[in-house]
Order: sequence, then structure tokens, then C-alpha cells
Amino acid sequence: MLIQYSSWTPNQALTIVCVVMLSVMSGCGGDDVSDLTKYIQDVKARPKGAIEPLPENKIVETFVFKPEGLRDPFKPTELNADEANPDVSGVTGIRPDTERRKEELEAFSLDTLRMVGTLKDQQGLWGLVKAKDGTIHSVRVGNHMGQNYGKIIRILEDKIELMEIVPDKPGTWREQQATLALVE
Repeated sequence: MLIQYSSWTPNQALTIVCVVMLSVMSGCGGDDVSDLTKYIQDVKARPKGAIEPLPENKIVETFVFKPEGLRDPFKPTELNADEANPDVSGVTGIRPDTERRKEELEAFSLDTLRMVGTLKDQQGLWGLVKAKDGTIHSVRVGNHMGQNYGKIIRILEDKIELMEIVPDKPGTWREQQATLALVE
């Protein structure tokens, strides 16, 4: 049977919708609630347990904060003359080259990089490093990697040795050796 919906008037459509809704709702009206009654009886028949007593309130000692004589945490600390001018304090002058254009592997921390192999050609040994995004990069001595200004100083068959420049005291830097071992 084919019914054309476009030929219905709004009143006919409303009548049909009401008839369908009434027939659907008539299936919902049943007086058999025996399963619900049985469940309620089962719950009421369960043995009653003891209610745990409320925990005792712990008395907290009051504390009065007295800021007199303490430094303001919202003001920068003042440096003494030696710390303010590191060239005078006898520092070796180790500093990262912030003017240098960063290489791609400097976007990753060193612990997320993995050495996966080496390649050898006429120019020497290349290291193969896998970044956490899955990309494999080839590196040579002199390339930089890691977020601590790490510079590759030697590539061996089983590891890549780097010299990082890490912050030491405020305004000073120090060199720190790091190694990226071959992952089997």
C-alpha cells in the first residue's frame, strides 16, 4: 500500500501521529508488577547491618602567620654584586648560543630520543636517532639535540656522546656530559 505524504492536510497528519502515539503507549500500561514486588520483598528480607559510627573530629591547631621580617614572595630576590655580574665573579663564561638557529632535534627532550643505529660513508659515522613522533633523523658530530643545548661530540657504533649546557646557579651555566645509547 502506497501512501502519499504530501497529500495529507495538517489535521490528518496530527491525527495519524496521535493514533500512533496512543497505540505505542497502550502497550506500556500493564498491571503486572509482580517482579518489582518480589524484588522489594527480597531487599526487605536481607539482614540489616550495623552502621559504622561517624569518625571523630580532629582538632586542628590554629596558626597565626606573622610576616614581619620575612621577604615579600612577590618581589624578585636581590643579587649581590658578584652574582649580578657573572664576568666579575670568575665564571668560566660558558653560555648557550641563543643566537644560533635551533635544529629539529632540539625540540625534544633527550630522554624521548632513541639511538636506533649508525651509517658509515666517506665522511665518517652518522648516528640515526628516532624522535618520539616516530621520525628517524641522521646526525653528525657538531649537530645539536635535546633541550639543554646538547652538542654531539662523538658518535660510536653503540652510543652518541653529547655535551650539554645546563643552568647552574642563577645567571651561570655549566657543561654536563650526556650519552644516548643504542636501543637494541
